[in-house]
Amino acid sequence: MSISSSLTLTPTTPRVAATQTFHYSQPTPLRFNPISRPSPLRAFLSLATRAPTRRPRPAAPICLFTGIVEEIGTVKHLGPAPRGGFDLKIAASTVLDGVRLGDSIAVNGACLTVAEFDAEVSDFTVGLAPETLRKTSLSELEPGSAVNLERAVTPASRMGGHFVQGHVDGTGEIVSMVPEGDSLWVKVRAEEGLLKYVVPKGFIAVDGTSLTVVDVLDDEGCFNFMLVAYTQQKVVIPLKKAGDKVNLEVDILGKYVERLLGSGFVSSYANNS
Repeated sequence: MSISSSLTLTPTTPRVAATQTFHYSQPTPLRFNPISRPSPLRAFLSLATRAPTRRPRPAAPICLFTGIVEEIGTVKHLGPAPRGGFDLKIAASTVLDGVRLGDSIAVNGACLTVAEFDAEVSDFTVGLAPETLRKTSLSELEPGSAVNLERAVTPASRMGGHFVQGHVDGTGEIVSMVPEGDSLWVKVRAEEGLLKYVVPKGFIAVDGTSLTVVDVLDDEGCFNFMLVAYTQQKVVIPLKKAGDKVNLEVDILGKYVERLLGSGFVSSYANNS
């Protein structure tokens, strides 16, 4: 393609400050500073435009327990709170190590939130919601009552029992307590809606204690378990008697299986495979 001779190309001369002189006789090598430093102008930028200097904190994990009781506490007060609702104050020591407001502590298997604590007199206070009072046996406590206590697990905790959520499913009634040697047989009656999740040699949390079911007596509506001598000294169950209530939390895996089977997922998967 020919270019018209009337077209004139005029070179553009860059504008340079008169006080500076540039020499182009030799090529200037490019140098890169491997260490980047933030501009001092960054201080004048809006905070919204700055890159975050810290990673955001992850969401708090859901509380989980193991059913291994850490200590037996003593109820100091149970009654209406000044701000409304009910307060439960408990004397303790082990579970107060490193405690913070808002931490979760299982009290007889019920996951409760620390609302107040006093490290000097070694006690803490938790609030009780109406649903908690309906679902658990905590309403039967009185000053001097012994309660099982366990802090929520951390990533460094040992899983000595089983997965306990601290969500009490309901209460059972102690039917009998029969010694055999230095061990103790305990039989508990539970409603049918809970007993269907209880299986021989399966897990169950009784007053927050991780226990192994020995037998399920469907005709009696009961199940039983055995406490060895060491466990009897570390939990509150042996301090109770026939007719007393205990908090029950069944193994969560049974609920998930029931939900999965009831949804029709298994049958639809079998038909499509």
